[in-house]
Amino acid sequence: MATHEVRNQPPPYAGVDLFASDPTLRDALTRWGAPDPDARHLGELAGTAAAAAWADEADQFPPRLRTHDPRGNRLDEVVYHPSYHALMTVAVEHGLTAGPWLPGARPGAHLARAAGFYLWSQVENGHLCPISMSYAAGPVLAATPGAATEWLPKVASRSYEPALVPIEQKRGAIVGMGMTEKQGGSDVRANSTTATPDPRGPLGAGSYRLRGHKWFCSAPMSDAFLVLAQAPAGLSCFLLPRALPDGTRNSFALQRLKDKLGNRSNASSEVEFDDSWATLLGVEGRGIRTIIDMVAGTRLDCILGSSATMRQALVRATHHTAHRMTFGRPLIDQPLMRNVLADLALESEAATLLAMRLAHAVDEGDSDFARLGVALGKFWVCKRTSPMVAEALECLGGLGYVEENGLARLYREAPLNSIWEGSGNVNALDVLRAMTREPASVAALAKEAGAARGVDARLDRAIDAIEEIGARAGHEHAPIEARRTVERLAITLQAALLARYAEPAIAEAFLASRVAGDHGATFGTLSPAAVTAAAGPLLERASSSG
Repeated sequence: MATHEVRNQPPPYAGVDLFASDPTLRDALTRWGAPDPDARHLGELAGTAAAAAWADEADQFPPRLRTHDPRGNRLDEVVYHPSYHALMTVAVEHGLTAGPWLPGARPGAHLARAAGFYLWSQVENGHLCPISMSYAAGPVLAATPGAATEWLPKVASRSYEPALVPIEQKRGAIVGMGMTEKQGGSDVRANSTTATPDPRGPLGAGSYRLRGHKWFCSAPMSDAFLVLAQAPAGLSCFLLPRALPDGTRNSFALQRLKDKLGNRSNASSEVEFDDSWATLLGVEGRGIRTIIDMVAGTRLDCILGSSATMRQALVRATHHTAHRMTFGRPLIDQPLMRNVLADLALESEAATLLAMRLAHAVDEGDSDFARLGVALGKFWVCKRTSPMVAEALECLGGLGYVEENGLARLYREAPLNSIWEGSGNVNALDVLRAMTREPASVAALAKEAGAARGVDARLDRAIDAIEEIGARAGHEHAPIEARRTVERLAITLQAALLARYAEPAIAEAFLASRVAGDHGATFGTLSPAAVTAAAGPLLERASSSG
C-alpha cells in the first residue's frame, strides 16, 4: 500500500558476535588467564539467526506433561520442543556442565565455563536451569566416592543424551534438584519427605526408600536429582535416579508443571515420591552442609545469568537508539537518552565484572572471598536486573513491549534469579550469617576491595567501613538492616573492581553515582559531568558492533 512505507525503523538485531562485541568479558578472560575457544565460538553462535529461532520456539512452545500412555500406564514424562534440545545440545557440547570439577581440570576452567554460560544465557535462559544444576552438582558428587566415579564423569561429559535409561548405558547425564516443599519454602529443615534405609533395594546396600513430595522440582527429565529428605539421623542429601539399574523407571510421579511468568522453556514440576529409590550423598543428618556447595554454584550462575540478561537488554537498547532518528538526529545522541543509556551501561559493566571476578575466585580456591562475594552478588546483581531491563525496554518505546523484539521475554525472565536459590531476604540474612560465623570472609572481602585503596578518597572511606560493618553483623538490629548492609557492601566491591580495571571515566561515574550518591532514584539521573565524560566510552563498549 502506498501509505505503508516503512521508514526510520532499526534493522533487525541479528548477526552479532556477542564475544567480540563485549570488551568487559574479553578483558576479564585475558586478565585472569582463561582464553577459551568454546567461549569464542559460543559468542559467534549466540548472535545467529538459528540461535534466535531456537530461543523463540522453545519459549513459544513450552514443555508438555504426559502422565500416562494411551493404555493407562504411568509415563511421567515431559515432552520438549526440538529447539529446546538444540539449545541443550550446544550448552552441553561447549562444556557448560560439571567439567571444571573433574580432577585435573585445566587452570581457569571455572572462569572459562562462566564466560560460556554468560554468553549462551543471552540467547535463552530457561534451558540453562538444568545446565546450571548439573554444574553445581559437581562438588557434591565429587565428595561421595561412588557418585564421583559413576556419575561425575557423565555429568561433566560433552554428550547430551536426553533418553531416560540407566546411567550405565549413557555417555552423558543431567542432574536436577528437589529441595522445596509446600510447607517449608526456604526453610528446608521443615521438609517432611522421609528416607528409610533398605539394603535390599536396587541401588545396593546403600539404598533408601523416599516418600513425600517436592513443591518445586526443576527439569524433571534429568537423569538424577539431588533431594533433601528426613533420614533416621536427620535431614540428609540423596541422589535419586530416574531410571534404575535394571532399566525400570524409579517411582517419580509428576503431578503438574508450573505455569510460570517466565522461564517458560524450562519445566518446573511438582513431584511425589512413593518408595522412590535413592542413595546417600555425604553424611546422614548433614544434608544442608552437603548441598550447600551446590547452592553456591547455582547462586554464581544466578549472577552470571542476570549479568547476561542486563547485557542483552543493554545492547538491544543501544542498537535501537543508534538507528532511530528523532528531531533530526539519532536517538542515542539525544542528551537525556544518552544519560539513560550510559547509566544502564554502567550497571551492566559492574555486574559483568563482578560475575567474572567471582568465577575467578572459584578457580583460585579463594573460598572465603567467594563465600561472601557470591552471596552479595546474588542479592544485588539479581535485584538490579528487573529495573534495568524495564528501563532498557522503555528505550524502544512501544516496540519494546512487543514480543517479537526480544525485550519482553527478557523482562519476564528478569525477576527469576532474584527468587531462585534464596530470595532477597534469604540472601541478605545469609550474608549476616557468613560475617558472624566466618569472620575470615569479611577479611577476604576487605582485602579484595582494599586492592583499590588510594584511587579515590570516597572509595577509601567505603573500604574502611567493611570490617566495621562486619563487626555489626551480630547486632540485634542487624536483620532489620540486612538489605542496606548488603547493598552497601556489594556496591563497594563493584566500585573497587571498576577502580582497578575500568577506564577512569567509567570508574569515576560509578563512584560519583553509586558510592557518593550523586544519582536519583531512577536510571538516567547521572550528573552532567558523568555523562559528558563517561557516556562515550560506555556506549562504545555497549555497541553491538564491538
